[in-house]
Amino acid sequence: MRTGWLSSFRLRPARVIASSLALLLFAAAGVYATNYTLWINGRSNTAQPGNHADFTYWGPASTAAGVNKKSVNWDGFSRVSDQNYRVRDALDCYCTGTNWCYIAAHSAGNLQIGYALSLYGGSARSKKNATPNASGVCGNSDGTTQTGWNIKWVDVAAGAGGGSELANVGSWAVSDPLTSDLKTATARALYDHNQTRAKWFYMYAGAKGTLYSGVLPGQDDEAVAYHSAGGVSGSGGAGFCNPSDWFCNDLKLGTAANEGGKAKWSYHTVAFRDDAEALNHYTNGNWGGVVSKVRADMAANAN
Repeated sequence: MRTGWLSSFRLRPARVIASSLALLLFAAAGVYATNYTLWINGRSNTAQPGNHADFTYWGPASTAAGVNKKSVNWDGFSRVSDQNYRVRDALDCYCTGTNWCYIAAHSAGNLQIGYALSLYGGSARSKKNATPNASGVCGNSDGTTQTGWNIKWVDVAAGAGGGSELANVGSWAVSDPLTSDLKTATARALYDHNQTRAKWFYMYAGAKGTLYSGVLPGQDDEAVAYHSAGGVSGSGGAGFCNPSDWFCNDLKLGTAANEGGKAKWSYHTVAFRDDAEALNHYTNGNWGGVVSKVRADMAANAN
């Protein structure tokens, strides 16, 4: 446990160094960057897709949640591949040219940012002017392109990158196309989770499960288990728990392999593990649950 904690701690200064170097380079060239914080929602979003000012999914828009915060707003209902263009539109808008982004994602938003980086993060992107139209699309800035996006790091609350057993057994609405992508085998095969374009994913895992979430292995937040929220690698889910649980392998903090030897995906580190079992999956319209931990991190460090 101590090794995992140190691994996570040592990664934090790298974020500060990367930000400082970028600012120094821009200042030396006489160009000043604008930083943005993008929030990528999970399923069941009632906000207007493409409206980057609508924080209905998260909570009050007045709440501090990172510099120049924007709500990406995909529909939270369709297949990841069908709605990923909205995520790419937002990344193009705010994370190209001289502008840089901090990314926060919740639940299936983990799949959306992972999918975008893995499949499109090495592609040519037109530099945009950070002024979106009603559909969330920005105009070109200078007519040039760049490879991928300018992203400092990614914070993930209750990540569904590894899928959920609730989708496997049909606990969610079968009419919801997204449920097909959230099945554990499907989510883990949707893209190469190790290909993050060297962007760090800081994973925040909640553990306030309930009796009806018994289908989820190990510790869970009522919707996703630690194997997903903790970025555990492999083709299927397994049970991982807090150190206080003697009957289950520990989810280790930081980048360390978990108890039993199971590794995390590349560039994934567990920044928060809910040892107190106090945080569930849901925002409750007020930046609640494990999202509260990511919001606090963004408010303190995304500047």
